[in-house]
Amino acid sequence: MKRENVIVVFMIMAGFLIAPSLGLGQAHQHGTSSEKAKAPSVKTSPQKEAAREEVPVVEIPMDKQQLIGLKTTTVAVRPFQKTIRTVGRVEYDERKMATVNLKFEGWIEKLYINYTGSRVKKGEPLAEVYSPELLATQQEFLNALKWRGSQKEGFGAMLAKDAELILEAAKQRLRLWDITEAQIKKIEETGRPIKTLILYSPVNGYVTQKMVVQGMKVMPGEKLFDIVDFSTVWVVADIYENELPAIKIGDQAALSLSYLPGKEFLSKIDYIYPTLSGDTRTAKIRFTLPNAGGQLKPQMFTDVTLKINLGKRLTVPEDAVIDTGLRQIVYVDKGEGNFEPREISVGLRTDKMVEVIKGLRVGEKVASSANFLIDSEAKLKGIAPKIQN
Repeated sequence: MKRENVIVVFMIMAGFLIAPSLGLGQAHQHGTSSEKAKAPSVKTSPQKEAAREEVPVVEIPMDKQQLIGLKTTTVAVRPFQKTIRTVGRVEYDERKMATVNLKFEGWIEKLYINYTGSRVKKGEPLAEVYSPELLATQQEFLNALKWRGSQKEGFGAMLAKDAELILEAAKQRLRLWDITEAQIKKIEETGRPIKTLILYSPVNGYVTQKMVVQGMKVMPGEKLFDIVDFSTVWVVADIYENELPAIKIGDQAALSLSYLPGKEFLSKIDYIYPTLSGDTRTAKIRFTLPNAGGQLKPQMFTDVTLKINLGKRLTVPEDAVIDTGLRQIVYVDKGEGNFEPREISVGLRTDKMVEVIKGLRVGEKVASSANFLIDSEAKLKGIAPKIQN
């Protein structure tokens, strides 16, 4: 029995020694190594690891963020209102300007308006003009009247028709020289020519230019007076070319003058001039204002404020964008103290906000202060911004 027991014990010990060479007892080891191999794949896939390696980030620990005063803001769609402030000038309403001149040669016999700035009413006399040519035409008109009245029946009736034609031609010539129907009727009734022609004001307004003095000879087409109606005036303001896409005809503006403190005029853009100044890179816009009291005087300066509602747009604070001159860069907060430099495309700007056309999505966070310090750190580490499609 003792010998048999010894044999059994020997066989059991031999089995433990031979089992590893046959692969027995290694299943647990393989299972353990397999589990260890699978553990990293649960946390991050190879694609995510590659994507993470491609995105450059600048690491700013939380304690340093507080030290440099770093703040972030959320990219969102917000109401976008642009305020444009500029300077305008009060000018004449060109639609209410009139010039008085002559269509024949003559001399100024008498001046009723003898200084610039005089207020005149429509139909008020301005000056009396003597013209030998006008006097001769009036005499021709009177002779035609007499000839028509002296004709009898028969052969004379045919001549009367010719006299009528000559009479009408003379009358038309007087009309073309701006002789009024009342003056022509007076010549016809009195049978005597008028020595001087009275020039009347065509509009209500002020004499802004007086080019003649009494006794002066004037030629056809020569300007005698400029008269402007000041019941309405224009305000012409300059707008920079980068602001032109934001404005349109009908936009309302508030206008104020230092001459009238505390008073504000509301008006709408009624015209945008089609040309641009090459020196100042500005275009002109025009407002029309009522001026019944004459408070607005030409060449006064005005402050013009346009508040334009541009709807809702994707925006970030202006301080969040670093403008290098060639591109605009923001630093996107990726969490855990990591900031990704990203190039964006911007649109319109307001006083404090910038429209983002391309490069950011709603809900992302960007650094809105101390971003120049982050940018300096990125340049020291050679981290370039990524263009977001």
